[in-house]
Amino acid sequence: MTAPNQVSPVPPADLPGTLGALRASGHRYRTVKQEIRDNLLARMRSGAERFPGIVGYEDTVLPEVERALLAGHDMVLLGERGQGKTRLIRSLGALLDEWTPVIPGSVLNEHPMHPLTPAARALVAERDDELPIGWLHRSMRYGEKLATPDTSVGDLIGDVDPIRLAQGRTLGDPETIHFGLVPRTNRGIFAVNELPDLAERIQVALLNVLEERDIQVRGYQLRLPLDLLLVVSANPEDYTNRGRIITPLKDRFGAEIRTHYPVDLDLELALIRQEADLVATVPEHVLEVLARFARAVRESPSVDPRSGVSARFAIAAAETVAAAALRRAGLLASSEVRAEEPVARVGDAVSVTSTLRGKVEFESGEEGREIEILAHLLRTATAETFRDRLAGLDLSGFTALVAEGGVIETGELVSATELLRQVGTVPGLAKALDRLGLGDAPTPEEAAAGIEFVLEGLHLTRRLGKDVTESGRTVYGGRG
Repeated sequence: MTAPNQVSPVPPADLPGTLGALRASGHRYRTVKQEIRDNLLARMRSGAERFPGIVGYEDTVLPEVERALLAGHDMVLLGERGQGKTRLIRSLGALLDEWTPVIPGSVLNEHPMHPLTPAARALVAERDDELPIGWLHRSMRYGEKLATPDTSVGDLIGDVDPIRLAQGRTLGDPETIHFGLVPRTNRGIFAVNELPDLAERIQVALLNVLEERDIQVRGYQLRLPLDLLLVVSANPEDYTNRGRIITPLKDRFGAEIRTHYPVDLDLELALIRQEADLVATVPEHVLEVLARFARAVRESPSVDPRSGVSARFAIAAAETVAAAALRRAGLLASSEVRAEEPVARVGDAVSVTSTLRGKVEFESGEEGREIEILAHLLRTATAETFRDRLAGLDLSGFTALVAEGGVIETGELVSATELLRQVGTVPGLAKALDRLGLGDAPTPEEAAAGIEFVLEGLHLTRRLGKDVTESGRTVYGGRG
């Protein structure tokens, strides 16, 4: 498929409309790789952002990608699922010229100064400077195919069109060919996602594209020097599990670049903030719990490391927690004096252990313990965040609330107003909320989120008891 589906923008009126006007403007023909190299260097010199939206690769992956692009190499991005390989590949399209001239009606996006097919060459020779030209936006110069076992050579390269043969054209005429996705992306960037899933006999069809830059259709070799940048993605596990990239094809790629998950907590958080579509406010300390949780799952010996834990895991967790807060606000709307603003609490994260377990591949010996393992890792992430955020702070005011046998109830459907009423005035609360980044004047919902986090942290550090009632409410009280 070509991604994404969209209509090409309308070119500006001041662009040349004929081949003669194009020549007079000083335009020069460049290959796709020369074009990308020139534009990448221009961004480097100006200090402009080169790969918008790519987080965590600034010092590792992106320098290697830039070296490959400057060298004019086709490349393989090798990494586990959810590491942003497709996002990175799609960002390369921004390095193309915004507009490029084409011969109108050319399936191969032929440049008027560099026609490929006999028909296009004849048209240019006949019309010369009077040849009308069109303009193609860079958004239409990117092609993408998800490799699947049923992908055929015809899908990628093309096939003979029997109708055109029946019309009297010869097999040696390129006009008899219905071109596939790769030739149709000529003068652009073509991506194959999860290349090892492509049958080996189909991978062979790409050999000529990468080296000789021509194509073969049903034994007939078309001397069409295709001009494109080919980028593919692969998961290292796939080399031995579902398939592999055949050796001659790997040899033709100029660069193999390893991707990775965010290397530290700050990058994990930055990725969640950028990608998560949150329907409610999620305080920073809750996001940090989820980021630590994702990293803990990724590093757990109970999880299959070959499969990896996608960055989408933490993003989906943040969205689920936000949805839980919105659900609470909606359900409490009729019973509360004031409408509650949806603000997520750490207790809302409990639901992600069941809803997201399908995103994690566990080791075979852990069957039946998946939710238990995730719940333990979530508690660990919460305790780590508690220690990091509130270490050294006097929280005796919270433990004093229940020192004489009192309890504090919270839970999914306990409103902020009800929780604050139970707590009242607590010594040290303002400092705790400040440490959690909730500001000098938090809303009642933000204050409730901070209080619940402190109570849970005290429980996890064995300074406060905790019980869960049959109705699902959480009761804090007594010594842990």
